Amino acid sequence: MIVRIMGEGQVKLADSHFAELNALDDELLTEMENGDGPGFRATLTALLDRVRELGTPLPDDSLEPSELILPAPGASLEEVRELLSDDGLIPG
Repeated sequence: MIVRIMGEGQVKLADSHFAELNALDDELLTEMENGDGPGFRATLTALLDRVRELGTPLPDDSLEPSELILPAPGASLEEVRELLSDDGLIPG
């Protein structure tokens, strides 16, 4: 799966990491629904850090279609809310 972090670039992730990332996404969604700003910030940071740790960066000149687009690290709760589907940032 190709994942884009807005403002950073793309990484390739194995599908086997999807469950772990989806758990963080579920936590992020709950924090957003509860208006938990500090929790939201911590979980967004954890989610993006795991994507960076688990993924293999694609070259900057590579322009693969992204199957998943994640917000920039400094995105506000409101900005992330606009990106969400009913399933959160990560479908499934």
